Amino acid sequence: MVFRLTPLFDLTGRTALVTGGNSGIGLAMARALGLAGAKVALVARRAAELQAAAAALSNDGISAIPIAADLASDKAAEIVETSTQDHDLAVDIIVNAAGINLRQPFNDVSAAAFDLHMALHLRAPFLLTQAFAPAMARRGWGRIVNIASMQSWRAFPDSAPYGAAKGGVLQLTRAIAEEWSRSGITCNAIAPGFFPTPLSAPVFNDPERARLLAAQTAIGRNGVLDDLTGAIVFLASDASSYVTGQTLAVDGGFTAK
Repeated sequence: MVFRLTPLFDLTGRTALVTGGNSGIGLAMARALGLAGAKVALVARRAAELQAAAAALSNDGISAIPIAADLASDKAAEIVETSTQDHDLAVDIIVNAAGINLRQPFNDVSAAAFDLHMALHLRAPFLLTQAFAPAMARRGWGRIVNIASMQSWRAFPDSAPYGAAKGGVLQLTRAIAEEWSRSGITCNAIAPGFFPTPLSAPVFNDPERARLLAAQTAIGRNGVLDDLTGAIVFLASDASSYVTGQTLAVDGGFTAK
């Protein structure tokens, strides 16, 4: 008898909620989950970009529903939860990919700018987990994937609030795992290296800087968004059922050197 491993990674019948799903890493992960069989709900602030992203995924045969919400608001989780109920969606997977990096010198960072980083990178994932984990637990299955960063461990110039928030993502991931894993809900994080996205445009707009960063990896190149496909499908599927509270660096070996 031949045993096939494909069912371990099959997300048919699952629904994934992806914040920041209108562009960059969030959209790439939504596409990966959709190609694995999941229905996806995209959450972001700008409605026009959301509609365009959902249409692009639909053209790939992926069922995609846009949900407009400002994730920096302390009411965002309630708004998102209500919208999923209106669309009759039972969320099985949450990918917390929304974020910003204002790239300001340390002494130029205002209290409001600092708080905005914390709201998007930490408070929103926390509140979304509070909103959706109880129903996942009642069904006995759930996956939460947070987006960490190389700055979860390392400091880069002009990114103090971003780095502080991404350091917190590691501990939030562990805290969610400790609270919910006995109910069938795993929580892990992915820490991407340098990928060309709107958030990293200041890096990739400087060819020499991008070249030097590529040279710092073990592989010798910066990432392309398809490099994230295997990691997100693994952590969102049955294949990772005994993996929780962990952070996987998908960085070409940048943090290994």
